[in-house]
Amino acid sequence: MSRWQRWRFWKTAFFCALAAVIGLASPAAALEPSTTSVTATPSTAAVGAPVELDATVSCPEDPSGGLGVSFFDGPDLLATVPVAPDGTATYDTTFATTGTHTITAAYNGNDNCAASNDEATVTVSSSPTPPDPPYGFCVLACGGVINFTVGNIDNDVVVY
Repeated sequence: MSRWQRWRFWKTAFFCALAAVIGLASPAAALEPSTTSVTATPSTAAVGAPVELDATVSCPEDPSGGLGVSFFDGPDLLATVPVAPDGTATYDTTFATTGTHTITAAYNGNDNCAASNDEATVTVSSSPTPPDPPYGFCVLACGGVINFTVGNIDNDVVVY
């Protein structure tokens, strides 16, 4: 066999093998598209007040399993929680700083559903100022042993 014939043989063998690999390879499973929506309840809160973050994932297939939904406050990861078979994921949090917090719920996908995400905002204000305390009320009897002053943040108890 001449050099030219050997080169032609190996070139043909290579392309036949490549075609066989491509032809016999199983196609990659196509992921169904998903959509994610997120809500924050309440959307305005004071520092330290509880806020419930609810994500809903819609996908023609079951969106549960996989890596769940990751909740972010800006770039900071708050938590990753599992997705229920009905497509819901919930996380309760509080905020330590005032301002507008951009919350992202990122569905991480699973074997059937592609990843998706959505954003919501939570406006956090400083703790409300307590009202001026009233003169207080007496327990047991006016001028009694224990006198409470209501309304201040410390709730002082004076024992005589």
